[in-house]
Amino acid sequence: MKQFVLFDHDGVLVDTEAWYFKAGERALAEVGVALDKDRYLRDMAQGLGTWVQAREAGVDEAAIGRLRTLRDEHYQEYLRTEAIEIEGVVETLAELSEHVRMAIVTTAKRADFDLIHEHRAIRGFMEFVLVRDDYERSKPHPEPYLTGLRRFGAAKEATLVVEDSSRGLRSAVAAGIDCAVVHNDFTRGQDFSQAAHRIASLAELQGIVLAR
Repeated sequence: MKQFVLFDHDGVLVDTEAWYFKAGERALAEVGVALDKDRYLRDMAQGLGTWVQAREAGVDEAAIGRLRTLRDEHYQEYLRTEAIEIEGVVETLAELSEHVRMAIVTTAKRADFDLIHEHRAIRGFMEFVLVRDDYERSKPHPEPYLTGLRRFGAAKEATLVVEDSSRGLRSAVAAGIDCAVVHNDFTRGQDFSQAAHRIASLAELQGIVLAR
């Protein structure tokens, strides 16, 4: 039986990953660069991001700085206006909260996270949230999840990570924590061979965390 659950955020608790891609795509279009989705997903799996393709297309760092700001503005626009809920998440968290202690470990910026949860109930189930500002090295490095373990004072064996990306899975595995990968259309083509569990939705988690 697991006593602690560390959730990734984007793509697991809220459906935001496609909008983050679209925001970057829209920003790069301003300088005539088409953001290739397949390449983007491969880069993201390695802990890289939107600007690899920009640099390869000859965009200089000053321009990338401006485009990054533009991307962030587009993304926050989508967060305010688009439907990003994932069906059943709040109900599942309410059920799990009776049995386990929960927290979020995300690569999201604090400003984006706060905007997402301004009027949502998800954060109320969590003991703490670690955003990108709260650790030095990002996923796939193990530091984010090791930081979560320390905050809980939890043993690895008593903890489950819930992820939707191979980058996050590799972070959990490197930290020595079992990981359940939940299906996400945006990341479905990535390598999840190291996952301890593959699930179609968060509703399946109760059977995993309560298993003896």
